[in-house]
Amino acid sequence: MKHKFLKSVAGLAMFASAFAYAQTPYPTKPITMIVPFAAGGPTDTVARLVAQSMGNTLKQTVLVENVGGAGGTIGAARVAKSAPDGYTLFLHHIGQSTAPSLYRKLSYNAVDDFEPIGLITDVPMTFIARGDFPAKDLKELLAYVKANKSKVTYANAGVGSASHLCGMLFMTAIDTELTTVPYKGTGPAMNDLLGGQVDFMCDQTTNTTSQIKGGKIKAYAVTTKTRVPSLPNLPTMNEAGLPGFEVAVWHGLYAPKSTPKPIIDKLEHALQVALKDPTVKQRFADLGTEPVAENRATPEALRAHLKAEIAKWAPIIKKAGVYAD
Repeated sequence: MKHKFLKSVAGLAMFASAFAYAQTPYPTKPITMIVPFAAGGPTDTVARLVAQSMGNTLKQTVLVENVGGAGGTIGAARVAKSAPDGYTLFLHHIGQSTAPSLYRKLSYNAVDDFEPIGLITDVPMTFIARGDFPAKDLKELLAYVKANKSKVTYANAGVGSASHLCGMLFMTAIDTELTTVPYKGTGPAMNDLLGGQVDFMCDQTTNTTSQIKGGKIKAYAVTTKTRVPSLPNLPTMNEAGLPGFEVAVWHGLYAPKSTPKPIIDKLEHALQVALKDPTVKQRFADLGTEPVAENRATPEALRAHLKAEIAKWAPIIKKAGVYAD
């Protein structure tokens, strides 16, 4: 009886809190959007475009704060522990779904400790190599990699990064283990690729398009079912010789668990307006991607997608035997 009473009191308290939030104007001060990676990277670029447009709709500044480290888990943990008042948001990529399998110990639950707001974009990835790499196309790359697996170096931006995940999927697909060279971010990895210190990598179009168009690196294929409009001459992995290989780096927006629904609703609306913003759409197109459809920029769609991606990546990561403390 006492348990039921306490449960009722707790329920009333939650209802009263939600009601109070519904009656309070929101937002009344700047909002912080946490990006769990260094400034200047692909996810940071997406965040800054979305944040500026959302701020216009919400009539408050949305500040992007970079909290990098540990494959995005430091930033995620900070948001999970933040007040659920709508003033701390979290923009993360596919890493939100792989962290539960990659990390033996997480101080947060990737699903239960966040309120999803909506998906933002699916960024294609590209297979690229240093400018003087001998392979002329993907078939030659596959043959070269298998024949020289002990010598070839694959760069990535660290455990849990998109380039790391793409590399794991690639090695699983060709059943070949390669020497991987982890960096502390996409920028340093790209710099060494440009300098010829590493052989090849797989990274998001938001980071590679300008380098490909500038002719500074070799590009072999995109990892999506269809070609990317900004790189029309670059074949898909299917076309280039690796059937069934597909991966895109999706991005989602979250708030801390228990953020009241009226606030989530306002943020969802602001996100959907941002994804229709002509400036955002054009900048996304320049970077080789596009906003998701409106029916995917919702809490329900992001929640379902996150759970599906966790289930997809768990066996791949387990097979690769890659873990981080």
